Amino acid sequence: MTHYVDSEVGRLGTVLLHRPGPELARLTPRNNDSLLFDAIPWVGRAQEEHDAFAAELRGRGVEVLYLATLLAETLAVPEARAELTEQVLGSPRLGDTLRRRVADHLAYLDPAALADVLTAGLAHEEVRISAERPGGLVWTMMDRHEFVIDPLPNLLFTRDSSLWIGDRVGVTSLAMPARRRETTLTDAIYRYHPRFVGTRAVYHPGLEHLEGGDVLLLAPGVLAVGVGERTTPAGAERLARQVFAAGLAHTMLVVPIAQERATMHLDTVCTMVDVDTVLMYPNVASTLSAYTVIAGPDGEPRVDGPAPFLRAAADAMDLDQLRVIDTGLDPVTAEREQWDDGNNTLALAPRLCVGYERNVETNAQLERAGIEVIPIAGSELGSGRGGPRCMSCPLVREPLRPPAG
Repeated sequence: MTHYVDSEVGRLGTVLLHRPGPELARLTPRNNDSLLFDAIPWVGRAQEEHDAFAAELRGRGVEVLYLATLLAETLAVPEARAELTEQVLGSPRLGDTLRRRVADHLAYLDPAALADVLTAGLAHEEVRISAERPGGLVWTMMDRHEFVIDPLPNLLFTRDSSLWIGDRVGVTSLAMPARRRETTLTDAIYRYHPRFVGTRAVYHPGLEHLEGGDVLLLAPGVLAVGVGERTTPAGAERLARQVFAAGLAHTMLVVPIAQERATMHLDTVCTMVDVDTVLMYPNVASTLSAYTVIAGPDGEPRVDGPAPFLRAAADAMDLDQLRVIDTGLDPVTAEREQWDDGNNTLALAPRLCVGYERNVETNAQLERAGIEVIPIAGSELGSGRGGPRCMSCPLVREPLRPPAG
């Protein structure tokens, strides 16, 4: 199977999603902040909204793969099962006695049930404990509501833990402690699942912090990487070295973004909807800057700038200028719809994208500009701060020819 992505807008062929499941039901007012959710989602409605999203993609001819299904199939491979089990058992907070109890618990599970535990977590009261098989001091002193294995509610946002550049996968290095185990699951899928046999990697979880929501494939050979709350300058530099050495890109734009919740990734303020068109939050459109990074003759990344982002991007893409569509119509609407992921669209093809239906003005702006919008419900899906792009990792897009300038 050939997986290939060289742009944000080439016709989408295959996408990786994660249907929200029991891990969302683990969220409570006590833990939602630490697990990076702004509200407690209604799980059933979130699943309905996600199913409708997936149905829209299939209706447009997109192959939809589910992370949980791939993970269960991966866990049927003995080496993958041993590796992922060892990873969760390696937590230093377990202690030896509880670690043995958890190991016994996991050993009984078939691959699908083990996948459920690795994504939804394992609660204190779910561990098989008895007088003959005690949990030890750690289990005894734990609050009954604590998790022995933490849930991963942010798996919903498959864009962050991996991305494809050309025919190579980048398994990222997530910054927030609540999300770091996500990449161990994704990494195992790409290394052990039969569908991905022979896949070469361009990034690994052990490298500097880099998240997929900060990486935009502006055009074949041209990347933009946001640096802010989640991706570090060192992560951007490491990716530059990797893609230049592999011949996957000739230019990278490194874009500083505000280290705030509303702008946690570059794709919260800017996404592409056509080969020469971006949807942008107007509050940052004129102030966003970029450093241009290319490979020097000695192989070292060479840095120029900063320059205005829109100018630097157009130059790198060999365009006279980028067309910009603003979020909303006025400052208040723009701020509201940016918070509601109005900028976070998923392009299915040039001039065709998916967006949350509640961002009425932004969607109207897109339609007026000749961009067809497929509106989806997201009242519950958006509680973790992410839109259609965040919830999808493209594995196959039709290659684009670089547009004429």
